[in-house]
Amino acid sequence: MSLRNTLLQMVTVALNAVKGESRVKESLAQMHYQQNCHQHCHLIAIGKAAESMSLGAVEQLGDTIKSGIIISKHGHFSSTLLVDKRFQCIEADHPVPNLASLNAGEKLLQYIQQLSKNASCLVLISGGTSSLAEVLNDDWTLKELQDVTQYLLANAYSIDEINAVRRHISKIKAGGLWRYMKHQQVTCLMISDVAGDDPAIIGSGLLFPSANAIPVSFPLKWKKRFTCSSPIRSGNLDWKIIATLDHAKQGAAIEAVKQGYRVKIDHNFLDGNAEKVARQCVDQLHQSDADMIIWGGETTINLPPDNTPIGGRNQHFALATAIELNNREDAFKATFACIGTDGSDGSSDVAGGIVDTKTVQRGEMHCLSASESLLQANAHTFLKASGALIITGATGTNVMDLVIGIKERALK
Repeated sequence: MSLRNTLLQMVTVALNAVKGESRVKESLAQMHYQQNCHQHCHLIAIGKAAESMSLGAVEQLGDTIKSGIIISKHGHFSSTLLVDKRFQCIEADHPVPNLASLNAGEKLLQYIQQLSKNASCLVLISGGTSSLAEVLNDDWTLKELQDVTQYLLANAYSIDEINAVRRHISKIKAGGLWRYMKHQQVTCLMISDVAGDDPAIIGSGLLFPSANAIPVSFPLKWKKRFTCSSPIRSGNLDWKIIATLDHAKQGAAIEAVKQGYRVKIDHNFLDGNAEKVARQCVDQLHQSDADMIIWGGETTINLPPDNTPIGGRNQHFALATAIELNNREDAFKATFACIGTDGSDGSSDVAGGIVDTKTVQRGEMHCLSASESLLQANAHTFLKASGALIITGATGTNVMDLVIGIKERALK
C-alpha cells in the first residue's frame, strides 16, 4: 500500500472513532437514557455533526423521541431525517452566520417554549453551533455580527477568542439558552471542537455559564459596546463529552500499530501560525524514531486584505508542509495528511490536503507558484492542480483538525 493510501486509511479510521452516530448511540446505551427519561423525550441537535448525532439517537431511542429540532449546515441532511415528521430540520450558515442562522435561532426558541414543564430533553451539541443558530442582543444587527465574525476569522483569532466575542453579542450563548430550558429535564451530549474540551466553549456554551473574557487585541469600536454582566447560572443538567480530538488520534494510532508502524501521538495542541507549525511538524517527524506521528489542533492564518480564499487553514497548512518538504536539502521523504475532521476547510467543501516531496513539482507543472499561492492564501488552487486535495464530504463529526505524517522508510 502506498504512503498516500495508508494515510487516507488512517484518516478514515480516525473519523470513524469519533463519528456522531455511533458515539451517541453507545453513550445513550451506557447511560440507560431510555429508562431514565421515562420512555418519552424531545430532541434538540445543533452543529455540523447534528445530523449524524441525531441518527444515533433515533437508532437507540426509536419512538421514545416524540419530537425534535435539528439545525445543521446547508447540505448536511440525509433523507432519513428530512422525511421523519417528528423533526424540524433547519439548514443554516457557517462559518459566517447569515439570515438563516437567525431564523434557526428563532425557531429554536419557539420549539423550546412550546415544550411542557419537566419534559425530558436530549440536547446534542457539536462544532459549528455558534454560527448555525443565533439570537442577537437587541442592540446588534446581523450585518454587525457578520463584520465581527469576518474580522475574527481573517485575523488569526483562536476559536476560544472568537467564541468569547460571540457570547457578548448573543442572547443564547454563555448559558443564555438555559433561561428558556430551566424547567425541562436536560441531558446534553457534546462532540468537542475546542482545546481542553471545555463545555462552556463548545458551541459558545449554550447551556453553560462563562466569564466572557474579551481578547485584548479586539478593536475598541466593538469592544466598547460590550457590557459586563454576571454569568447565567445553569441548573441541574446531566452532560457528557462523547468524542474528542484525542479519541480520533488514538483510533488512528491503534490501527497504524496493527499494520506494523512505529507510531507516536503528539499530545501537544497545534495552534498558532499554520506555516510555522507545519515546518515544526516536518522537523519533528524527521528527527523522530517513529515512522508516523499524529498531531491535532487548530492553527490560524492571516488573510491578505480583500482576499476571500476558497480553502482554509488545513489546505494552507498542507501547502506550507509541501514547500518545506520540497526545500529540504537532505534526503528526507515523507507524506502528510492535514484535514478538518468535519470534512470542510474554510469556505470550501474540501477537507484538506495530502502532500509529499513531489507536490510542489506537480503543481508547478501547471505554471503555478507554491510560494505565491501561500502568500495569497490560495493553497486550494495549487493543491487542486497537484492532485493533493482530500474530499470526504460531511463526516458526521467535528473534533478540530488532524495532521498525520509518515516517513518513506515506514515499515519495520
